[in-house]
Amino acid sequence: MRAEALRALNAERRARRAAILVTDLADGSDRLVREGDVLSGQLGEALQRAFRSGKSGTVEAEGGSFFLNVHLPPPRIVAIGAVHISQALAPMARIAGFDIEIIDPRTAFATPERFPETRLAAEWPEDVFKRRPLDAYTALAALTHDPKIDDFPLKAALETGCFYVGALGSRKTHAKRLARLAEAGVTDEASGRIHAPIGLDIGAASPAEIAVAVLAQIVAALRSRGLAAVTESRAA
Repeated sequence: MRAEALRALNAERRARRAAILVTDLADGSDRLVREGDVLSGQLGEALQRAFRSGKSGTVEAEGGSFFLNVHLPPPRIVAIGAVHISQALAPMARIAGFDIEIIDPRTAFATPERFPETRLAAEWPEDVFKRRPLDAYTALAALTHDPKIDDFPLKAALETGCFYVGALGSRKTHAKRLARLAEAGVTDEASGRIHAPIGLDIGAASPAEIAVAVLAQIVAALRSRGLAAVTESRAA
């Protein structure tokens, strides 16, 4: 790997941005491709698949052989609300390979006893985000049912481009939420990205079942990033 490519790759990793080092196996030349770069052709499709899967490997494309060395930021989940769903979600998320953080300013709920071995912040989300900002490899799940706590992180997640944004609540509750977000300047297109009611529709009833539905929806969102762009490219 060239020193220039290594410096560029390290800069992307520090910024929690995805990148792939593409090496032409015929001559050893390499180049860095960042997620969001315009990609086309067979190699472009292979790169899109690699960005979604996170798996490195050799691909045959454009009449040549290339090694794709994939570097994705560790995906994380930020759950707003130290509630029963979050208690079930935290260990499931860790098993699935996600970093997870629970944020809730209500100190009676956000306690180490209720969330062992879990990063926990008994603070307002806006204060936590100043130290640990959201990014494109973060999933945000708003679970408190309290607009004073949930609305700010939802708006921040949409503005930041989190790969998943979900909110607990009925359709009636969500309609009121959309009205508040609109008043705060969130466009209909942006608020349309919110998964609400949160989680896949599997008939979940208990907090643990809802946590399963939420985690499954987050995984689906993570692994389908960029899929629309590939579909549009094929149709063009």
